[in-house]
Amino acid sequence: MRCIERGAAALLAAAIVLSGCSSGGPELAGTAGGVTVVTPTAPVVLVPSGPNAAAQEAARGAVRLAAPKPVRNWAELRLQAAQRLVAANPQGTYLGTVPETLLAIPVLEIELNSDGSVRRILVLRPPRQAKDTIEIAAAAVRRAAPFGDVSRLPRPWKFVETFLFDDDRRFKPRTLD
Repeated sequence: MRCIERGAAALLAAAIVLSGCSSGGPELAGTAGGVTVVTPTAPVVLVPSGPNAAAQEAARGAVRLAAPKPVRNWAELRLQAAQRLVAANPQGTYLGTVPETLLAIPVLEIELNSDGSVRRILVLRPPRQAKDTIEIAAAAVRRAAPFGDVSRLPRPWKFVETFLFDDDRRFKPRTLD
């Protein structure tokens, strides 16, 4: 099983590296660690795949969160989402001042279903280094979901979060900065 996980991680890393080298042409696709990576000339798309994605996250020691509070607007949802990201990932986050030099700053667009569950994660800005922080951030988003009922909010049901990673690969959502 460990060999399969390492192979999946290698496939993910290769797909991320290739996304920076793409100059048009056909899409490259692969599956790694429960995430489907599609690398067109546009940003990288990370989509939870397979029925075991949630079970794999639970097996990694996920924190049980309270039900999300009702939200009235997108600002409230973004704040609640950032707070849930920190609560769901206590070992992988920090809340102090942001270091002067950051390791990586991936920017993700999170598309939601009407119940606040994650529909898809799009990487709007991959970091130049520490490409593995993309997967760390995407996994953190999946652990923090659902983010609350968005059915009464205007469409599209998506928001953007910037992850400020320090040298220890811990992140702070920029919304909380």
